[in-house]
Amino acid sequence: MNTADTRGISEPGHEAAGEDVFREAITVGDGVDGDDATRGAEADGGDRRNEPRNAPDQGEMELAERHALRRVQGLSTELTDITEVEYRSLRLERVVLIGVWTSGTQTDADNSLTELAALSETAGALVLEGLTQRRSKPDPATYVGKGKAAELRDIVEATGADTVICDGELTPGQLRQLEDVVKVKVVDRTALILDIFAQHASSSEGKAQVELAQLSYLLPRLRGWGDSLSRQAGGSGGGGAGGGVGLRGPGETKIETDRRRINDKMAKLRRQLAHMRTARDVKRDVRRTREVPSVAIAGYTNAGKSSLLNRLTGAGVLVENALFATLDPTVRQARTPDGRGFTLSDTVGFVRHLPHQLVEAFRSTLEEVADSDLILHVIDGSHPDPESQIRAVHEVFADIEAAEVPELIVVNKVDAADPDVLKVLRTRYPNMVEVSARTGEGVTELVAALAEALPELAHEVNALVPYSRGDLIAKVHQEGRIISEEHTGDGTAIHAFVPELLAAKLNEYAPSRA
Repeated sequence: MNTADTRGISEPGHEAAGEDVFREAITVGDGVDGDDATRGAEADGGDRRNEPRNAPDQGEMELAERHALRRVQGLSTELTDITEVEYRSLRLERVVLIGVWTSGTQTDADNSLTELAALSETAGALVLEGLTQRRSKPDPATYVGKGKAAELRDIVEATGADTVICDGELTPGQLRQLEDVVKVKVVDRTALILDIFAQHASSSEGKAQVELAQLSYLLPRLRGWGDSLSRQAGGSGGGGAGGGVGLRGPGETKIETDRRRINDKMAKLRRQLAHMRTARDVKRDVRRTREVPSVAIAGYTNAGKSSLLNRLTGAGVLVENALFATLDPTVRQARTPDGRGFTLSDTVGFVRHLPHQLVEAFRSTLEEVADSDLILHVIDGSHPDPESQIRAVHEVFADIEAAEVPELIVVNKVDAADPDVLKVLRTRYPNMVEVSARTGEGVTELVAALAEALPELAHEVNALVPYSRGDLIAKVHQEGRIISEEHTGDGTAIHAFVPELLAAKLNEYAPSRA
């Protein structure tokens, strides 16, 4: 489930000098089967080269479909003659941002509000104004103080805004009382992120995860008025309107009925996700059995994770300069230059104060990170404060129990990064790798660092395999790392590191038993 900047789109004219060498050294597949990986490598490395350069891949087609359904600023369907038809208007939602600054510097508050503006634009809104307030803690009644709420109401009236978006999670009481003051719809940061996820989810699992998170958020915030708060009749005896004598109990309100339906729907979604999780666990167990190392690409949203996956494997996943552009995880099998196979998993991007509803709903997807052998932590080098993003990602790692997984820091977008920011990062993380998914700069160094960080296969074998067992030699090439190989008169003498199951078969042809 991750996003990436459009700078990560691979263009023929932007490839680095060592790109051809790297492409020949790495193979790509769609699954965990070795034969599938070979076929995938032929499809990506051979047939794709014969296709026209302007032929769109799957990600480009998904991006075009997404943009075709998006509203455009400045276009409207406002009708001049409204005497006999309904007045209609199609335009971007106009919003005003408000944040409460409780700790840190003014720069931190500005960066947080800038990120909220980017989230709002990704959701399809037009940001008109942004306000921050310094407080020791948010106001328990209206999130902001009484005076700031009145100022916010005046700005909403002056700008003609439709919505107020708060940079924090509001309680149901704060949400209701702030709406009473500003007289327009109020949305908090959590609801905004959930709305973006609902727009971008495409797979059945992703849609179910987002719906479960939305219902978890909505359940304590149900509101009703008028008939929604009135009680229904209790029993169903004869006579009377809808009940027996005394109605046999007060019945339940409409809002209680809504809560029960939401709980039933959430239970159904959890059962569906449990079945989907089983299928994901089966695929993961196959990789564990064959001892295929797993590498998860994780990091802050819009850091360039999908762009880096496309650059490394040619996966062709959707890439867009927007937050949370891609949600569904993508797994590709690849091979290091020295012959070791591994899987690359693109995951959903993280953000400050990631809603806990999303963490719970996407837990089966985020397990790809926790169960991986190595995490490629991608950092946006062009961001003015990347260290705050690193802290936010590490907080999510702790929530999903991935803090102990080995980590390789990768700073992306170095072609657009501030040299002073890079200097600070080099001091803080001396083993980091600097790359540009857009130009291909540093990709060769990243592959070398990745190959060095991968766990070594535990079983070393020396065998003289007869030519009649060429299938074993093929499996060694697919699943192991070959140290030396020599063709003799009696068979193929091979020295390699291989998985346990394959080592047991090769030990039958060890020289000591020949």
